[in-house]
Amino acid sequence: MRTSHTTTGQTARPQTSSTGTSGTEEHGAGVGHRPGGWFLRRAGAYVALTKPRVIELLLVTTVPTMILAADGLPSFWLILTTLIGGAGAAGSANAFNMWWDRDIDQVMNRTKKRPMATGEITPRAGLVFASILGLLSLTWFALMINWAAMWLTLAAIAIYVVGYTMILKRRTPQNIVWGGIAGCMPVFIGWASVTGGLSWAALALFGIIFFWTPPHYWPLSIKFKKDYANANVPMLPVVSDDKRVAAEMVGYTLAMIACSLLLTPLAGMSWVYTVVAAVLGGWFLWSTIAMLRRAQGKASGKLGAMKVFHGSITYLSLLFVAVAVDVFLPF
Repeated sequence: MRTSHTTTGQTARPQTSSTGTSGTEEHGAGVGHRPGGWFLRRAGAYVALTKPRVIELLLVTTVPTMILAADGLPSFWLILTTLIGGAGAAGSANAFNMWWDRDIDQVMNRTKKRPMATGEITPRAGLVFASILGLLSLTWFALMINWAAMWLTLAAIAIYVVGYTMILKRRTPQNIVWGGIAGCMPVFIGWASVTGGLSWAALALFGIIFFWTPPHYWPLSIKFKKDYANANVPMLPVVSDDKRVAAEMVGYTLAMIACSLLLTPLAGMSWVYTVVAAVLGGWFLWSTIAMLRRAQGKASGKLGAMKVFHGSITYLSLLFVAVAVDVFLPF
C-alpha cells in the first residue's frame, strides 16, 4: 500500500502573513454595530480555529472506548473530564495546524475563509491561543485524570502538529497515513483515562481508526484535488490517478475490517458486535470497491468519492456505537 510516487514539490515554512482586516470587514457590517457584536465575532473566530466538526468525530470514538475499558459505564465525572480535556487538546492541535498552514489556507478555496487566512486573527494571537489551550488541556489531564492520559495527549498533539503538519503534509503522498496516527490517539487516551494504561484491545481500536483514515480522507482530497495541487500539497490524489487511490482505499479497508473483527477475541465481544462489525465492514468495503470499478471504467456513473467520504463517517460512528452497546448485552 506504500506509494513510490514522489512529491510534487516542497513548501518552505510559511512566512508571517498580513494582519489585514479583510475577514473583519467581511463580517463587521452585519454584527459590528450591535452591542457585543465584536466580541461574539472574535469568539466565533477562535472557536473556528479549533475545527469543532473534527473534534466531534474524535469524541465519538472516545466514549465507547471508555465504556469498553470499564466493562460498563464509567463515572459521569470521568467521562466529562476526559471529553473536556480531549476537546481542548484537539482544539489546540487544530489551531497550531491553522497557524502553520495559514499560507496554503489562503490559496485553497476550501480554507481561504479560515480566521488566520483572512487576517481576522493574527498569526501571533493564533499561536498564543493554541499554546495556552494545549497547556491547559495537558494540565487538566494531569490534575483531573492521570499522568498516562496526559502523556498520550502530549504525544497526540506532537504527532499532529510536528509529525503531520510541519513534516509530512508538504513532503509525501503518505502524509495522511502516518499523520493520521494523531486521530487514533483518542482511543488510547480514553482507555488510559479509565485503566491507567493500555491493552491489546485498545491497540485493535487504534488499528481500526488508523486503517480507516485513508479511505475516509482521500475521497475528500479527490474532491479538492485542484486546491491541494495549487497549494503544492502532494496528497495521494494529486500525484496519483483515481485508480491507484481507489485501489489503496480498498486495501486499507480490508485491514480496517480485520482489526474490527480482531477486537472480538481481544476484548471478549459478543456475537452481536461481531455480526455488526462484519456487516458494516462489508458494506463499506463494497462502497470502496464500487468506487474502484468506476475509476477503472468497469462501472458507469460518477466516481462518487464524496459518497464514500460520508459513508466512512457513518461506518465509524455505527461501529463504535456497537462497541458501547455490546458491553451492556446480557450474553
